[in-house]
Amino acid sequence: MKFSVFQVSRKGGRDANEDRMGYCYTRESVIFLLADGMGGHPQGEVAAQLALQVISAMFQKEAQPELADVGAFLTSAVMAAHRQILRYSIEKDMLDSPRTTIVAAVVQGGLVSWIHCGDSRLYLVRQEELLARTRDHSFLEQQMAAAAGLSFPERVNRNILFTCLGSPARPVLDLTGPVALQQGDRLMLCSDGLWGSLSDADIAYQLSQKPVSESVPDLVESALRKAGDGSDNVTVIAMEWETPDGFESTQGGISTNSINDGVFASTVQSGWLDAALEDLDDAAIERSIAEINEAIRRSATKKS
Repeated sequence: MKFSVFQVSRKGGRDANEDRMGYCYTRESVIFLLADGMGGHPQGEVAAQLALQVISAMFQKEAQPELADVGAFLTSAVMAAHRQILRYSIEKDMLDSPRTTIVAAVVQGGLVSWIHCGDSRLYLVRQEELLARTRDHSFLEQQMAAAAGLSFPERVNRNILFTCLGSPARPVLDLTGPVALQQGDRLMLCSDGLWGSLSDADIAYQLSQKPVSESVPDLVESALRKAGDGSDNVTVIAMEWETPDGFESTQGGISTNSINDGVFASTVQSGWLDAALEDLDDAAIERSIAEINEAIRRSATKKS
């Protein structure tokens, strides 16, 4: 595999940056990850970091040097991340659990597949054309109210997410792919701080004009400038596939052709979670959910 990658995260006008991103690769497979810890709930940055750590730990374990089933891996890894966040909240005796969005993409055998939960997005661009992007799990974009025949008061914020990792409810996951990559394709994962200020057309055009090491910083600056002082955190990780000969001398160029089967590289710290992953199962997650709901019930009873 040959690709160029660039990642950046800017705090914007928020008090803290709860976004996290990273990537991991072997000789035959690479995974890109981005999570946006959700405000309004405690320790969003912890939820985002846990999600990346769990998924990257599982990738390291299963990509030997490639994944046997990419779609199955993405689904099971994201669900394991959800369970780990819930368990963390139980261990810390929290009344409300940390929550995060997630978007993850695996490139293997010249194909890309991706999964997401929430409103962190993936864009796939080919020669200025937007081939695909994820659809946010929000009432506005999914138009759930119309599909279900329901109506909401106008004051309801339809941008609110109806699913995420860390919620007591089972997360909704959308899996897409595989899609064949072509020379020069651009793959970008980003938080809502980027796409909230820029149109899809602007993103596709700007991303395709320069190498990702130049186009991504330009996109981030554009988003921050348009959002002004109230800008959300802006986090992006982007890849250009099979860049031309000589790309390795440019910023972010990676070739895995000389990597041995047992070699694993990662920008995510994940090793300490290996033992914790062993006892994550459906029974454990159900117990965690029941405990959280019971804690919330007891708290509400005391207040009344």
